Amino acid sequence: MQPNDITFFQRFQDNILAGRKTITIRDEAESHFKAGDILRVGRFEDDGYFCTIEVVGTSTITLDTLTETHARQENMTLDELKRVISEIYPNQTQFYVIDFKCL
Repeated sequence: MQPNDITFFQRFQDNILAGRKTITIRDEAESHFKAGDILRVGRFEDDGYFCTIEVVGTSTITLDTLTETHARQENMTLDELKRVISEIYPNQTQFYVIDFKCL
């Protein structure tokens, strides 16, 4: 079985598959992805494969510079997005935005 290149919490799977979630915000450990990369996607909880995505762009951001546009791309409100990012990456401020599309 092939390993997954990136994982998402299971709660995001349906939004990714439906095209409602088109970015992910990660820490430095996952800052190496670049436009054109084709990635196998799995669920964080069980590493089960559920789709393949293409990275269409990357950028850097801080918690303070997240916008409503980022929130829409995550299919959340801005307050929800800031809360989720703070829970996943406590005490961090620099992040990497990965824009993607499902293949």
